[in-house]
Amino acid sequence: MTQAKAQPLSLPKQVAQAREALLKLLRESAPESAAWVEELRGKRRKLPSVVVVGETNRGKSSLVNAMIDAPGLSPVDADVATATYLVFGHAEQWQARACYPGQLAPVPVPLDRLVNWVSAAHELPDGELPPRHVEVDGPAPLLEKLVIVDTPGVGGLDSVHGELAVEAAATATALLFVVDASAPFTSGELDFLAGIGDRVETVVFALSKVDAYRGWRQVLEANRALLAEHAPRFADATFHPVSSRVHDMAAKAPTPEAAGMLRERSGVPELLAALESLLVGRSAMLGEANTLRALSSALGELKVLLDNERRALTTGEAEAEALRARKDELTAERRSSTRGWQVKLRSEVQRARLENAHEVSREMRDLQSWFRQAIDNADRDQLKLLPAHVDTAMQMVSGRVSERVGARLNQVADTVLAELFSADELEVIRSQFARSGHSQVILRGAEKRTPTAEDKLLVFMGGVSGIGAGKMAVLPLAGAVAAPILLVPTIIIGLGAGWWIARTRKHTADKAHMKTWLNESIADSRSTLDQLVTEQLIDAESQLSLALDEALGKRITGIEEQLREVDKALRLDVAERQKRTTSVNKRLAEVTAGRERAEKLLADIRAVRDKR
Repeated sequence: MTQAKAQPLSLPKQVAQAREALLKLLRESAPESAAWVEELRGKRRKLPSVVVVGETNRGKSSLVNAMIDAPGLSPVDADVATATYLVFGHAEQWQARACYPGQLAPVPVPLDRLVNWVSAAHELPDGELPPRHVEVDGPAPLLEKLVIVDTPGVGGLDSVHGELAVEAAATATALLFVVDASAPFTSGELDFLAGIGDRVETVVFALSKVDAYRGWRQVLEANRALLAEHAPRFADATFHPVSSRVHDMAAKAPTPEAAGMLRERSGVPELLAALESLLVGRSAMLGEANTLRALSSALGELKVLLDNERRALTTGEAEAEALRARKDELTAERRSSTRGWQVKLRSEVQRARLENAHEVSREMRDLQSWFRQAIDNADRDQLKLLPAHVDTAMQMVSGRVSERVGARLNQVADTVLAELFSADELEVIRSQFARSGHSQVILRGAEKRTPTAEDKLLVFMGGVSGIGAGKMAVLPLAGAVAAPILLVPTIIIGLGAGWWIARTRKHTADKAHMKTWLNESIADSRSTLDQLVTEQLIDAESQLSLALDEALGKRITGIEEQLREVDKALRLDVAERQKRTTSVNKRLAEVTAGRERAEKLLADIRAVRDKR
């Protein structure tokens, strides 16, 4: 009888088995490191996030309200959006708060005033600045499993709001792209999808308003054809036909059976089931990847320590001499008045400052050029929206600059650390940094300031009214009194021409004023960004100096501990030393193999993620 062949384990089961085996290995050899990994895993409560994007009037916010079963919560009439987006999470009671970058305290927001914080068409409360995002938490069942992010949609996906949507989606577990059933994809939507192909892992499509358009199936087929041509990566994506209006009707249904039928017909439950099925399991696997990464770091440190112990047992006095020389070298580096590593640090920080200054200048120059052209091409309605778009773009630029500052500073730290320590020493030091719970550099947020008169320009732009041209348009009325019959056609033509001249001159003047305001705003923003970056770099240089000095101190302490171990080994007899050497070699082989296993599984997880 042929024995059944064992089925290979699935990747999640392989990861679970490896996690438990490696944790057991750490508990036996490095209990503190094992406790750190388990603490990290215990804190893994982050839910998968879904970023909802779409052009204006696509039913995006109505769909979000239907998904969380809270009609009217996400403002659907915010027709002049700001750079503010809404983040929906879970809580026992509905609550909202406006959030700012850095360390500024959130500001409580009444739910009935939510639109004032996310729409430039509504006044912000006195004394408040536009927030980066607004968090809204409540007892919706979906929000126990997913975080929903509703992005601004005004301006079209080919505008700066499209770039904001890309940035939000790049950090999400998935993107929910909302289009409606009135017509196939626009060129802006297709360009957006083509641009995010390599930046967003998972995209789910919702075709909204299917109850209002009988020909939605033809639109769906047209959309598939357009995706195959312009964004082929999404050609096989699933579309979910939905109707938020039908879903809302369920709340007014006369019977529970009718309500259930309406919800089912709305397509919203099917969409939610698809999102949960797709994302909840993936979120767990990404969390396991973080655990494996921590295990790999802890095992790398343990490998170095075991290598040191093995050398102490096998080389004896030679190892002790090498350790004493290294201790003297690092102690001299720490005590030296010149401190070569500090000179290197200062040099690297100055280089980072110059690189950031050049990037800020380029970003602002490109921004100014883009918006000046946009002003030239804008009609009256578009001109009114430009200040809000400038605000959006400014926030995106400052966000990008902040990210690059942080990345460069940590690169500076790595460069200087590499100058000070060997590869094995760096393995231990990086593990110590990881266990400390914070990065080498912590950027502080800008302080909150009181709104000025210039801030109001972001909400309302006043231009010249064209009063002079308007008065000239009224002059033909003087002739109407003397010859009412003969002059009627002339009066009408004169009034039309006068109104057109007044409107044109006012629009031209508005554009000139807008360009002046733009130049001043760009100059002020660049000055502020330069100042903030400089302050951050000064603070970071101090932080890094203290962190490196601490690393030197820890390394010196570590060498002293190694010397004590060498002294103990020298006092052992040959048999005992051989016994301990055998034990260390066995543990070293297990740790080396365990780390290789963790790295292989991490590579497998990345490969699966990249295929989706």
